[in-house]
Amino acid sequence: MPEQVHETTVLLIEVGALLLGLSLLGRLGTRFGISPVPLYLLAGLAFGAGGALPLNASTEFFEAGSEIGVILLLVMLGLEYSATELMASLKKSKIAGIYDLILNAIPGAAIAFVLGWGPIAALALAGITWVTSSGVVAKLLRDLGRVGNRETPVILSILVIEDLAMAFYLPILSALVIGAGLLQGALTLVIAVTAVIVILFAAMRWGRFLSRLFPAEHAEPLLLGVLGLTMLVAGLADRVSVSAAVGAFLVGLALSGPVAHNAAQLLTPLRDLFAAIFFVFFGLATNPNDIWPVLLPAVLLAVGTIFTKTLSGYLAAKRAGIGKLGRWRTGLALTPRGEFSIVIAGLAVSAGVEPGLAPFATAYVLVTIILGSILTRFPDFEWFRRLISGRKSGEGFEGGMAPDTTSIEVQSSQTATNEPSK
Repeated sequence: MPEQVHETTVLLIEVGALLLGLSLLGRLGTRFGISPVPLYLLAGLAFGAGGALPLNASTEFFEAGSEIGVILLLVMLGLEYSATELMASLKKSKIAGIYDLILNAIPGAAIAFVLGWGPIAALALAGITWVTSSGVVAKLLRDLGRVGNRETPVILSILVIEDLAMAFYLPILSALVIGAGLLQGALTLVIAVTAVIVILFAAMRWGRFLSRLFPAEHAEPLLLGVLGLTMLVAGLADRVSVSAAVGAFLVGLALSGPVAHNAAQLLTPLRDLFAAIFFVFFGLATNPNDIWPVLLPAVLLAVGTIFTKTLSGYLAAKRAGIGKLGRWRTGLALTPRGEFSIVIAGLAVSAGVEPGLAPFATAYVLVTIILGSILTRFPDFEWFRRLISGRKSGEGFEGGMAPDTTSIEVQSSQTATNEPSK
């Protein structure tokens, strides 16, 4: 009993000290106008295995909290849009999804073959470089105040296409890495795909009835009900080999009207807390000593796929009729990789495919998150706007391009008319 009390005491001290430190880092990031995401990651590295001051008692707490953080980030993103709006956006973005796959999966597969890792490792690394981190992007959009921007539905469509594609990809990869037979692999895939289709269909057809289950005007039962439903669906989705993040996102889509609006307000503080925990745990789970041997190839691949992801996002926004600045915001916002990349690497390594894949993926993801979090802010800077408009400081706009303030005003008015009807 005294030992258990001691462990609880250490847990409280570690969690309290780290959360206090995160508060200071968040304030530092706000002070210098940068997202706190890379600061949270570096804090996790400092206090994880192999770091300056490893934490022991709170690891399980942060692991569970990180899973909740991803779920909350995605359900909040889903609450911003209706299922009907999403499906319309997906239909418009199917070509963009093909660009995204070709431009970002092929470099990862190619590097795996260059390193001599074989075809299954190549398939795994293709997925790692293809899929953007929904959790990181959701937080960046919120931190930068871009949730209502015209280009955000394009970003969201690409994220959803990628996340839903994981429902197909992960069962296939799982069957290959464990050497499952064709029949077993096909059965797993059918179950996963069926689950996604059923949930999405239910969200579109009966979402309004689902919203009636929750009292929009009473905060406590609304919070408990929406949070409980989100975690239940996320768990069930994960159980049938569909991402928990996809399940949470679909719950957000299914809710509408005052229920969605009020639930978003109530969940915001919880989302902020557990999202920070998610990024910290990502760093905690990484041993810095394992990163150094694979850092150079991981950085080179990260830089190359940051370029390809920016290009695919830019092309997607261009097809959607977004202005030049919005295209850059779309492409750069999609550059961070994260939770799915780590899941894919863990799946492959646990099956003994390629031990070097885990530290490589960790280094790659860290580089893309840190660089992506910084690059995403570039379109907000005046020097970047001058650069893409082809004008110099003190000169007027060339080529008929309107000043940035006008561009923002036009986008704001268009956002107001196209704002999600939730």
